[in-house]
Amino acid sequence: MNIARVVFPGFWFNKSKEEDALALARAGVGGFCLYGGTKASVAALTRKLRAASPLPRILIAADYEDGLGRWLPDTELLPSNLAIGATNNEELAYEKGLITAQQALQIGVDWVFAPVVDLANNPQNPIVNTRSFGAEPELVIRLASAFMKGLSKGGVLNCLKHFPGHGNTTTDSHLAMPVVTETLAQLKKTSLVPFEKLLPQADSVMIGHLLVPALDDKTPASLSKKIIHNLLQQEMGFARCVCTDALLMKALGDEKQSALQALDAGAHLLLVPEKPFELIEFLRGQVFPDETLKRAEQMLNELCAQADELAATAFKRPINAQDFTLNTARQALVALGHFPPVEPGDTVHILEVGNDENFSSAPFIETLSAYGIIPRNFKDSAQMDTLIILFWRRYKPFSGKIGLTPQETEFVNNALHNVRRTLLICFANPFASNDVATEGKLLAFSPSPAFQQAAAECVMGKFDPVGKLPMPL
Repeated sequence: MNIARVVFPGFWFNKSKEEDALALARAGVGGFCLYGGTKASVAALTRKLRAASPLPRILIAADYEDGLGRWLPDTELLPSNLAIGATNNEELAYEKGLITAQQALQIGVDWVFAPVVDLANNPQNPIVNTRSFGAEPELVIRLASAFMKGLSKGGVLNCLKHFPGHGNTTTDSHLAMPVVTETLAQLKKTSLVPFEKLLPQADSVMIGHLLVPALDDKTPASLSKKIIHNLLQQEMGFARCVCTDALLMKALGDEKQSALQALDAGAHLLLVPEKPFELIEFLRGQVFPDETLKRAEQMLNELCAQADELAATAFKRPINAQDFTLNTARQALVALGHFPPVEPGDTVHILEVGNDENFSSAPFIETLSAYGIIPRNFKDSAQMDTLIILFWRRYKPFSGKIGLTPQETEFVNNALHNVRRTLLICFANPFASNDVATEGKLLAFSPSPAFQQAAAECVMGKFDPVGKLPMPL
């Protein structure tokens, strides 16, 4: 087997060079991991990459955890997993998977790196948060299982991540090495449980860049034979594809040596190296045990065959993504504290914080206006009747933060003086609600236009929020 086939380079639209990707395809890589783009640009690239490859089949993967809208601005941002967790509705989890798969397949992506089955059991975790279905293993198992069924029905491969569990950490592995401090007994009751129960449904498992001393006190999980071979493959009996998390993440050191360790530990695929050409050249100069290459080739062949089978039998009738997202939003919102509904003619001041990604609040404000509410931008701490604070910050790779900064917390709490009624709406990280002393709080778990619309309707008393917290605050 051409060793290049175990490498899956990343491609970032508006950053990566297409000629480099085509050269990598011609070199025989097994597939690509795509980031960004539009429906048209992704579809065009996937066609070119497949045409350039000498292999009969390559796989195109993407992190479409919240549908294509997490990366493609011209598609619907589907509800976060934590929003699905707040509904505790397996049918909605299934539909999320089905819509994701149908949309991915239409643009040439046949492998979705989802679901995240890490637990939302650490408020300080900057990278899991709304990507998790909740804090309780059984809730995560039920909803992730339904989501996986939806992905399969829609025609794409799935991937459980991040083994053996990234939830109870406080470090973004894109920046540094997270350490899981739980004992083996604790891990067997928490983080490992979703993986153990869901492995029979898994097409693949992604290994996290985590140091888990209870399992291996020297080597990160993604490079550990104790964790990949001994635990996952032998003890837990997983006999399908194992891939690393992105090799360019800063939790690891030298990616060439990391690649060798990962393959030796039992991984079959190396995802997203920082320097794919150099890594391939390096790997071609190494001598590998026959079993290592044979096993990797077998895993890739099985994945490709399954991808073809899933696509051939995919459920073709599309589901309206906008209707689905709004329906989910109306079931997911969680209310804390007390906030009397605003009424037509009321003036409402709006203060936005943590909007690093420049989300537009137009859907929220326009919905208020449509019902006769008068929205005003917050300017100072002058006396006002109603203040609504919109908090936007969600997980973002390489950022290392997800909550309010101390400066933001001070600013927001100062703004609460001389206000008769106050409401915080979290369109992302729900744990940030602990830092703000508002009278009422509304957890929405997603910044999508549909969730903004639902939040505005809820503020006006058009429906009662019925979502339940899927994790403790």
